[in-house]
Amino acid sequence: MKVSLVQMNSVSDKAANIAAAKALIERAIAEDGPDWILLPEQFDWAGGARGDKAKNAETLPGGPAYAMAQALAAKHGVFIHAGSIMERIEGEGRIHNTSVVFNRKGKEIARYRKIHLFDVTTPDGASYKESETVKAGDAVVTYDCDGVTIGCSICYDLRFPDLFQALAAKGAQVIALPAAFTLQTGKDHWETLLRARAIETETYVCAAAQTGSFLVNNERRETYGHSLVADPWGHVVAKASDGIGIVSTRIEMAVVERVRRLIPVAQHRVALPRA
Repeated sequence: MKVSLVQMNSVSDKAANIAAAKALIERAIAEDGPDWILLPEQFDWAGGARGDKAKNAETLPGGPAYAMAQALAAKHGVFIHAGSIMERIEGEGRIHNTSVVFNRKGKEIARYRKIHLFDVTTPDGASYKESETVKAGDAVVTYDCDGVTIGCSICYDLRFPDLFQALAAKGAQVIALPAAFTLQTGKDHWETLLRARAIETETYVCAAAQTGSFLVNNERRETYGHSLVADPWGHVVAKASDGIGIVSTRIEMAVVERVRRLIPVAQHRVALPRA
């Protein structure tokens, strides 16, 4: 299966972000002919003033970001894992941070709402309070992609191996991670954590990231980029350069099977008591 990861620099201009995502998807299809395309977290919106997220959220199914990904999946006969979209919640001031997946016919086949929310102060003093604007999901989600089981996660989920183990237990051979990792945490933790999750679950981990900067209430935020694919042995088999673009590679389920035969951690796992 051939996969393409889209790396973007989304800002507080929804129409521009959707146009950029569309252009990058079409470039990936023209240049690399992938079976499956992954967009980054919140490809449709980043930054702005307080309340802008809710104003620009979409009721799913529907909305311009949803419609763009759905239409391109159907037009080109490709699976599109639409990173994450801001999903409106009726009667709620917050939104969901939601991945939506479309099959080759443009049919929605999976929807995952981010479980772990980023309420953190990074080393540079920037404060992130995702839970103030986002409501957490609670479902572990996988889907079928031409016989390959793909698991869903988003950004901060990466730091919680229990979710990845749950996805592996549900049969995941590939785990998708759309992200907007901060520059401060990304430079030290991004690749290390992605490789660790791949090794622990013996899956391919495909991570599409935001890159560059955007403004939140006139405060500049920096994202790390470096979208990559880690194989089940923990090797990085594809990695994006800095800046906007795409990175593609072929992934082989035979590699997943071979690694799981060599070190059958799923069979050896022991359920430990929790205090």
